[in-house]
Order: sequence, then structure tokens, then C-alpha cells
Amino acid sequence: MTSNAPRVLAHPAREEIRVEGVLHALSDPVRLRIVRQLAGASDDLACSRFDLPVSKSTTTHHFRVLRENGVITQFYRGTAKLSCVRTEDLDALFPGLLDSVLGAAELQSARVDEA
Repeated sequence: MTSNAPRVLAHPAREEIRVEGVLHALSDPVRLRIVRQLAGASDDLACSRFDLPVSKSTTTHHFRVLRENGVITQFYRGTAKLSCVRTEDLDALFPGLLDSVLGAAELQSARVDEA
């Protein structure tokens, strides 16, 4: 028997998100790369849209760390798992944090690319 119930992934409620968890999630270069790409996107992105230098299972792990620490939301649309940054929640809890981290990552990327 098949079920028509949508698959739902666990996410922390806004009040459960902790700054140390967010910072942990953003401290990994691959996860930061994911968040930068999501933040720059005009729409939600499927996991398959990311070209990451790690295996598929490691990519899944990185997305799970971001989701479980409240940095991103993931949901299914058909068979695709889509992701987006929880900008509104993060800005309400930690004003300026996400913009600062993304801005610093952009500056670092430009500096490294120049070297």
C-alpha cells in the first residue's frame, strides 16, 4: 500500500535555534558554500543543483547539519528535496549574523581568488 502523505523533515522551531549551533553549521567550508549559494538564489534549490567536492552521502550529511541547526529549511516537492535559508528566523534571533558571515565569506573568497 502506498501513502499519499507528504514526507516531512524535522526542523527546529525558531525558539530552539541556538547561536552556537548556527555557528557550528556555518564553520565548515562546504556548508558555508551551500548557504552562500542558497542565499544568492532567487528560488529554492534542489540538492542536485549543488556541485560539491564531496560524496553524495557527505553532501546529505552537510544538508542535515544545516537543517538540524536551523540554518536552512528543506522540503519535498515531488521527488526533489528543496532547500532555502531561514533568513527571517536567523535575522530575528541574531540580527546581522547571517549577513556578516556571508559578507565575510565573500571578502575571503575575493581575497583568495586574488592570491
